[in-house]
This record gives sequence, structure tokens and C-alpha cells, in this order.
Amino acid sequence: MVIPPLTWVLLIVSAILCAEGFYKFVYFMTIGYGLAVAGIGVTIVIISLAWGCFSIPVLILCILALIYGIRLGGFLLVRELKSAAYRKTLTDQISKNPPMFVMIIMWIFSAVLYIVQVSPIWYRVANFHAGATDKSVIPAYIGAVIMLLGIIIESVADQQKSASKVARPDMPAMTGLYKFSRCPNYFGEIVFWTGLLVSGINILQGWQWLIALLGYVTIFAIMVKGAMRLEARHIKNYGDKEEYRKYADSTPILFPFIPLYHMVKEDKK
Repeated sequence: MVIPPLTWVLLIVSAILCAEGFYKFVYFMTIGYGLAVAGIGVTIVIISLAWGCFSIPVLILCILALIYGIRLGGFLLVRELKSAAYRKTLTDQISKNPPMFVMIIMWIFSAVLYIVQVSPIWYRVANFHAGATDKSVIPAYIGAVIMLLGIIIESVADQQKSASKVARPDMPAMTGLYKFSRCPNYFGEIVFWTGLLVSGINILQGWQWLIALLGYVTIFAIMVKGAMRLEARHIKNYGDKEEYRKYADSTPILFPFIPLYHMVKEDKK
């Protein structure tokens, strides 16, 4: 059962909640992303109640998805409203909305992707509804702890970054979690989705593994690409500062304690 019954309900919810991208293209991947994940979590709880296969692990996982989505979407919205520099960054990345057919393709892709990312929770509910016999909740609880850790890392990193930009607007964040990773918020994102994947290791069956891994690999790749874009922007903005160069050469770009310091080759011209 690769596509469980009522998946279309999740698709409608996801599509509605990420449709802000038609107003501003980047919202498909930012505010709409957070809202869609939160909405999918709520919808899964409602369906599990309707099917009579509601459980505490499902509730916990969906609450974490809700917290994650609302926190991320809310943070990005507030950041855009309050920070002129962040608005400029968004404008530089996408100066205007692309043609409508591109927006429609991105809308469909985003709506589907967010379901695929949350699929381990959805498969837990759907497989139990279909009569799955493995009732172990240990992977779900282990995954939930990892997800919570990811939320905490991402939240603290975002708060520290905002405080750092107020204290030193001329430099990137370099204190707190930023001593261990130059992109701890992206690392926290990876930790969150790792936990969600772990939560389904005893539930996923056959081709369901391909769907779940596809969502995980996609968000992993997006975070790596995001770290590369951030490094390129930092080189452009701070590359001539000795303090930044020492920091960048001694602090891992993404994963703490893993000595991968650069993903972008600096232009020496």
C-alpha cells in the first residue's frame, strides 16, 4: 500500500496551506512549508480518530509536526516583517514571481513533497488501519525524542542568530551553537526529519521505504544546498574580514565535529 486511502485529503490540506506561494514564490518553500507540515499533522490525527486507530505515539508525532510547522512558519514570517536585510535576501534570490505554469508546477511539487516527508507518520496510521501486527512503540518514541531535539536546536539557533545580528550587524552569528556549526538551524532541520524517519522503522513496508527515504533525502539535499548558498553569501559579504575567515576555516559548515569546513570554492580573483 504505497498510497493509502484518504491520502488525497492530505494532498488538499497541503496544497491549500502552501498556496501562499502564488503571492510570493519563495513562500512555497518557507511559510507555506511550515503551515503545510503543521496542517498535515493535524489532519493525520483527525483521520486516525475517524479510522479508530488513534494512538498516543501518533498524537505525539503529530504534535511535534504541528509545533515544528507553526514555529518555522511563524519565525520566517516575523523575520521577514521585521528584518529589512532578510527581505532583501529574499528579493535577491527571487526578484519576481516566475511564469504561472512554473508556479503551478512548484505548488504541486511542494504539496506532494511535504506529504512524502511526513509519510512515516501517515504510514503508521494507514498500516495499523490495514491490520499491521507490529505494535511496538519504541521506534516512535525514540524518533519523537530526536524530533524534539531537532526543534530545540533549530529554535535556539534562530534565536541566537537574531540576537547576534542585533549585536553585530556587520558579522554573521559566531557564538552559541554557531561555535559548533555555521548552519546549526539547518542541522536542526536534518535532525528533526531524521527523527521522523526513525519513528517509522518498524512500520514502513516495501515500497513505503522508498517514499519515506525520498522525502528524507530531498530535505537533506535542500539543507546542504542551503548551506552552500549561505556560505557563498557570507564569502561575498564578509570574505575580506580576517575574523570571519578564521571562524569559517575552523568551524564546520553544517555538521558539528565533522571537519567539513567549506562547500563553496572561493573565487580568488
